[in-house]
Amino acid sequence: MAEYLSGQVARALTIAGSDSGGGAGIQADLKTFQELGVYGMSALTAITAQNTLGVQGVFPLAKEAVKEQIYSVGSDIGVDALKTGMLFSAEIIEEAAEAIAFFGWSKVVVDPVMIAKGGASLLQVDAVRALTRKLLPLTMIVTPNIPEAEYLTGMAIRNKTDKLEAAKKLVGFGTRYVLIKGGHEAGDEAVDLLYDGSGYIELSGKRIDTARTHGTGCTYSAALTAGLARGLDIEEAVRQAKAYIQAAIEDGIMIGSGHGPTNHWAYRKRGFVTR
Repeated sequence: MAEYLSGQVARALTIAGSDSGGGAGIQADLKTFQELGVYGMSALTAITAQNTLGVQGVFPLAKEAVKEQIYSVGSDIGVDALKTGMLFSAEIIEEAAEAIAFFGWSKVVVDPVMIAKGGASLLQVDAVRALTRKLLPLTMIVTPNIPEAEYLTGMAIRNKTDKLEAAKKLVGFGTRYVLIKGGHEAGDEAVDLLYDGSGYIELSGKRIDTARTHGTGCTYSAALTAGLARGLDIEEAVRQAKAYIQAAIEDGIMIGSGHGPTNHWAYRKRGFVTR
């Protein structure tokens, strides 16, 4: 049986928290990487006790533990693209930013995870400053939902004009691209806005009336990271990620009695070809 040469295998790293329920965090990221033909690696920032009903506990790792995981992966296996999810503290954000700068990684996706579906805080207040000042200047694309974009920019987002203004403010922090997800808006369509610093495009998907949405943000950004790792340009990667998460939501898994997980294998089962 022929082996893949290391240079032929796309490699993606996720720096995020663990979700014991399997629907979000590291678990969702690794499932998504695998489904999209990418070799996945991880650096855990925190362990959470959670299920479809909410988060029962958050247990952050020491910053040294996070640092060692990232450097261990980067110094041996290598990274074609990476994403960050739940970073929890300013110290962990600073360690991640230092590692990204040290290795010169450029395909960096930041999903600014702040609040869990059940309302639990997953990012300390003082960490927001570190995220905007230390991490976003090293970022290719940041992928907030509307509440996260409002928190990061300090402005209310009520319509497309506001969304575009928020995207401009986020680019001002140093990121090259912004993807503001429209899942929290009203209407029959979930419309995401991709901004490149000068122009924008919108990506629309039918809104699905379902409680099976746990981990949508993690999964979306992981699919985007996988596309970048495989060499897609930013628009191609976003479009594939949008199609991936749309299928995952539409074919949600009936697990748990609360906010259930999306279906990470729906995209493949529908016969989509990974680009």
